[in-house]
Amino acid sequence: MKTKFFALALATSLFLNSCSSSDDPTPVTPPATGEITGPISANKTFAYGNYTLKGIVKINSGVTVTFDAGSTITIDKATGDNALVVLNGGKLIINGTADKPVVFTEKSKLPGSWGGIIMYGDAPAKVAGGGTSSTSEDGNNISYGGTNATHNGGSLNYVRVEYAGSKLADGQKENNAFTFYSVGSGTTLDHLVAYKGADDGFEFFGGTVSMTNAISFGNYDDAFDWQDGWQGTANTNWYAYQTGKGNYGMEIEASANDNAFGPKVTNITLKREAGNVPEVGDNQVDAFQFKREGNGEYSNIIVDGYGNFTTGTTTYKGSVVSILDAATNTHQVNTGKIKVLNVKISNTTNVIPVAGVDTFTVSFPAGTFTTSTTATGASLTTGNWATVDGTNLIK
Repeated sequence: MKTKFFALALATSLFLNSCSSSDDPTPVTPPATGEITGPISANKTFAYGNYTLKGIVKINSGVTVTFDAGSTITIDKATGDNALVVLNGGKLIINGTADKPVVFTEKSKLPGSWGGIIMYGDAPAKVAGGGTSSTSEDGNNISYGGTNATHNGGSLNYVRVEYAGSKLADGQKENNAFTFYSVGSGTTLDHLVAYKGADDGFEFFGGTVSMTNAISFGNYDDAFDWQDGWQGTANTNWYAYQTGKGNYGMEIEASANDNAFGPKVTNITLKREAGNVPEVGDNQVDAFQFKREGNGEYSNIIVDGYGNFTTGTTTYKGSVVSILDAATNTHQVNTGKIKVLNVKISNTTNVIPVAGVDTFTVSFPAGTFTTSTTATGASLTTGNWATVDGTNLIK
């Protein structure tokens, strides 16, 4: 009898426990799935999930597309040309977090496998010849430039773009991980990672947008690049790590226009890993390179690893700052429109600014190029947003 009583009591207890709402597990919503194609002509939110992106997906004017935190969007170069394009008037909202970034990657994990994220606006530009508009070089052949300085293309927060830099259609140049054509100051660019692309990590063509907390890691061309009178002034915490193959840390130009304005970036780290080589035929080994009237103010900087590169019988000496042409030297350096301030330099051959050619000499006015032993460079917090395949990108 005792045995039967115990068995009955145990069964009753298990039944009551199973009916207790306090012990019910919280339902887990599985990640959404689906294919993203374009054009996108109505507002759309992609819930947390694992998606594929196929084709040149364009977000039309007047349309807002949102991605929830933690989503992964995979591209397959075998399907042809692929990119995510935000047309002027459209908005892209990416709500990643430090723990749950939104990641755009490519199946083969080969640099240059897709076109990355491309955004267009109608903020001011000043293009070659002094004009205020031009046509994109990305293969989309879209006009950019305008008068809307506060253009808003959305908000990109905690976004990583991997293995981009592919040519699109008849584009004459490769794309980047992130490309911004005349994007305005109403747009938010924060905690972005450009990872192992075949061209630049980030490139700006005119515009007034600023970018904060950005990592360019292992991109084949320049870590950061701009032209056409880009004038963002609230930029901070830019970090570049060049490994394997890579050219300039920053390539800075203004499309041969002697502008009265220029960009401003604070808290910069430019690192070049030992053994890194430039792209074949480029021989570009400088941390900062100014050309075609490029200017601006840059401060609290760490420059490390920009030493010599030898090919054949020729040695190219890496420099903290290189001025490529005489016009940039005359109009920008000599007038104090280039300021490179509080630079901590290591493992770099030329520790003072130099000319990129032998036809002129460079002498920065007093107070416009200064070095420091206490500069801290970019200040970034590690986490999932800055980790790829278990490797921390902040070194």
